[in-house]
Amino acid sequence: MLTIINNNNKPQYNLALEEYVFKYLDSDDDFVLLWQNEPSVIIGRNQNTIEEINNNYIKKHQINVVRRITGGGAVYHDFGNINYSLITKSAKDNINNFRKFTMPVINMLNNLGINAEFSGRNDITVAGKKISGNAQSYYQNKVLHHGTILFNSDLEMVTNVLNVKLDKIASKGIKSVRSRVTNIYPYLKEPVTLDVFTDKLLKFILNADDYRPYIYNLTEVDKQRINELMNKKYLKWEWNYGESPSFNLQKEKRYQGGKIDVRLDVNDGIINKCKIFGDFFGQEDISNLEKLLTNKRYEEQTIRDLFTDNTLTKYFFNISIDNFIDCLFY
Repeated sequence: MLTIINNNNKPQYNLALEEYVFKYLDSDDDFVLLWQNEPSVIIGRNQNTIEEINNNYIKKHQINVVRRITGGGAVYHDFGNINYSLITKSAKDNINNFRKFTMPVINMLNNLGINAEFSGRNDITVAGKKISGNAQSYYQNKVLHHGTILFNSDLEMVTNVLNVKLDKIASKGIKSVRSRVTNIYPYLKEPVTLDVFTDKLLKFILNADDYRPYIYNLTEVDKQRINELMNKKYLKWEWNYGESPSFNLQKEKRYQGGKIDVRLDVNDGIINKCKIFGDFFGQEDISNLEKLLTNKRYEEQTIRDLFTDNTLTKYFFNISIDNFIDCLFY
C-alpha cells in the first residue's frame, strides 16, 4: 500500500486527487490518502444540494459546497477533522463491507484508549455518538472507501451549515440522516494534536514506523490531470448544484409590497416550470416574469442578473430584487 502526502486544503482539489487516484492513476498498488479541507460542506452523489445546506449561512461564512462521487449524506469538514481514503482492488469481500474498511481506524482509536466501535450501516461511534461517517464507490475493478473523523471539529457549525430553512420542498434526492455527533479529542487519555494523530493513523494503516518508503510522488502529468479534473468538474456549478435530482419547491414570504408565493419545478439545477402567486401589485402580467425565469439556473447570481435594469419593479410594486432573491433562496 502506498500513500500520497497532500497538504492542500481546497476540497475541490482534494476530491479531484482522490478521484484521479481511484479511476485514472496507472498503478497496481493500493492507496491510503489522508487529507483535510478548509470549512466545506461535502454533498453526497445522489443528494439535492439546496435541500441539504443552509444557503444563507453558507454564503455569509464563505463555506465551500462540493459534491463527491460517493453516496450517503452531506457532511461538514473543517480543520478540526481528518479525512481518509482507502483505494483497493474490489474483491468480493470489499463491496459494501464498511466494517472491514473502518477496522483500521477503530483499532487505532482503541490503541489510544478510546472505546470506538462500528455502528449501524457505515458509522464509527464513541459513547453512542458518531465520530465518523463512511461511504464507498466502485469503478471497474476498484473500490474507494472514504470517511471523515471528527477530532476537534466545530460541532456548532455542523448544525448551522446543514440546518435547511426551506418552506416546502419535495425531492427525489437521498436525504441526510442526522445523528448525534461528538469529537474524539475529549476521550483521549493523553491529548495529542491533530498532526500527531494524523501521523499515528497513517503509520497504523501502513503498518510501518516510517511511512517515507511508501510515499508515491505525483508526476507533473499527474498534477496536470488532477487540476484538469478539478477545473472541469469540482469547481463547476453544474456538478456541485446542477447534478441534483429533480425537485419541486414552494417558497412563500411577505414583504412591504405584499406576499409572494413561488412554485418551481427544477431539473438538473434548471428551472423547468415556474408559477408565482400572491397579493402584490404590479403593472406587468406576472406570466411574463414566469417565462423569464423558465430555463434559467436555480442560482442566485443567475436570477439576480436578470433584473439589473430594474425590470422587477414592473411586476412587484414596493418589492425589491433583494426581497425576491430572499424569497427564492433563503
